[in-house]
Amino acid sequence: MNGSIVRRVGAESIGTALLVGIGTGTIVGAVRLGGIPIAELAVAWFLAVWIPILLFIRVSGAHLNPAVTLALAASGRIDWREAPLYVLGQFAGAFLASACVLCAFGDIAHLGATVPAQGNELHAFLLELAFTAALVTSVFVLSDRGEGRRRWRIALPPTVVALATYVIGPWTGSSLNPARTLAPAVLSGTYTDIWVYLTAIPLGALLIAGCWKSRSVDRLDRGPGREEVTT
Repeated sequence: MNGSIVRRVGAESIGTALLVGIGTGTIVGAVRLGGIPIAELAVAWFLAVWIPILLFIRVSGAHLNPAVTLALAASGRIDWREAPLYVLGQFAGAFLASACVLCAFGDIAHLGATVPAQGNELHAFLLELAFTAALVTSVFVLSDRGEGRRRWRIALPPTVVALATYVIGPWTGSSLNPARTLAPAVLSGTYTDIWVYLTAIPLGALLIAGCWKSRSVDRLDRGPGREEVTT
């Protein structure tokens, strides 16, 4: 394994750890304090995605999400051979973050695990699929068009995550990320309707990947993180 891929997988691991740690740590901490408004939680998730993107987008592309990596590979934006290592790094980072949340706060609020509102599994499935599709769309815009003047397109994926938190958080917990769902679920032993997330999220990602093929993106760009593109 060459040094470049090690550095990129390490960036994915640390970046995903930051995402899961900030996001689920806010959930668990808020429960300890008696709760926070959903709008403030949405801001926390915006920062949870935005910070690691700023730090690592030019190292690994800052996928931070196995579903994003899957979509980028399926659409031809990255090489399939890199995808398993990226996903391994992302899951490792997510489990590390959830372990840190557990050590810091104890097993409170199921460590921020995502659980559908009772009796609404199909509703949760459709919402997770739709907002994952929106997230992947935002990533593809960033990937194909570049970061934009003053890097404004970097804010697209965290904005989608924040909106998802605000709109569907009460119904699904707003995952959009298999690593973000699986790590707290396993460490807290919370598996209620986990199939919803492990099926809807990849399907939403593949839906966009199948419809929006890459035209001329160099695979060496590894998806997001490109400079401005003019066409």
